Amino acid sequence: MKRISIGSLIILVYALLVIYFGFNTYNWIQSWAKQINPWLFGLGWFCLAFGFLIGRMSHSLRFFSVLGFYWFIVMQYGLILFPLTTIIYLIWPTEETIFIVGSIVLVIFLVILTAGTYFAFSPVVHRKVIHVNKESTSLSELKLVLASDFHLGLLSNKKHLQRFVNLANEEKPDVVLLAGDLVDDDPIWFVNDGMSEVMRQLSPTYGVYGVLGNHEYYGGKIPLLIEEMKVSGVQMLLDETICVENAFNITGREDRTNRNRKSLVSLKPEKDFLPWFVMDHTPTDLKTPSELGVDLHVSGHTHRGQMWPNHLITRRLFELDYGYKLKESMHAFVSSGFGFWGPPIRIGSRSELWSIKIVFRQNNK
Repeated sequence: MKRISIGSLIILVYALLVIYFGFNTYNWIQSWAKQINPWLFGLGWFCLAFGFLIGRMSHSLRFFSVLGFYWFIVMQYGLILFPLTTIIYLIWPTEETIFIVGSIVLVIFLVILTAGTYFAFSPVVHRKVIHVNKESTSLSELKLVLASDFHLGLLSNKKHLQRFVNLANEEKPDVVLLAGDLVDDDPIWFVNDGMSEVMRQLSPTYGVYGVLGNHEYYGGKIPLLIEEMKVSGVQMLLDETICVENAFNITGREDRTNRNRKSLVSLKPEKDFLPWFVMDHTPTDLKTPSELGVDLHVSGHTHRGQMWPNHLITRRLFELDYGYKLKESMHAFVSSGFGFWGPPIRIGSRSELWSIKIVFRQNNK
């Protein structure tokens, strides 16, 4: 009963916001277009506000999903802009005020959309050199490419994946790690658009490894995803540890969404004298791996908030919500992701991949 009450309250608040935003938008349109059908406007506004939910009913309704993704921009910044327009109108209550202020808000939204689209689809490469105080039996150093949160689907599409493959291959990596949320819930668009043929173009020396993120669980088609990743040349690690070329260990953890996932201590490698890398999509706990002797811990999930000022929230939720941190002797990385969730924009963050050069301690025997 309590959950129903909270759910009902959320729906009520959301509906009131939709009406409030719609009322402001309708009045602005009326200030310059006198002939506007309120029923037609209401229908369009409803489709925009509830498009995300409508699109989830069927793959054939993907147009509404796209509308819903862009609506998130309205919701995010409308919470800031619409109350300001109301305050200004209360101070200067004229039709001219409605037109001028509404036009300014439109320009602001267009700037956000333009800049955000650029930051989302123009990924950057961050490079870092780290030193691991362990000997690798056969390697003195290793080049690793890290990426996460592709959310491959309708808007983060095959073309965007090709950008990643091109940038990754330019780094000439020995290993590629994909730290979760590879697809946007349902892998059907990855399959239908033939994205596996792009992913197969990755050419690291020792392979491509991936883990599940929370969105793979939301989609409920994990077996299909794993099979498609196998075809794509990606070895998914599901609560398992492997030793690669007798040179280093890689552990891939199930996401914390799976409450029955194994503990990290149970995944500790037998050859613990070798460097140990761990992939865990959500960077909830850095203390445990640092105490267990993990050398490199990589995550994603946070998107660095994706849209300003959400990074203020992620910064409070996680010990490390973005970037690099040396915790004890463990090197921790959290990527903001190569793709995006929802609207195809980034404000205050940037689509990215990390190129990490790992220098191992030399054997002086």
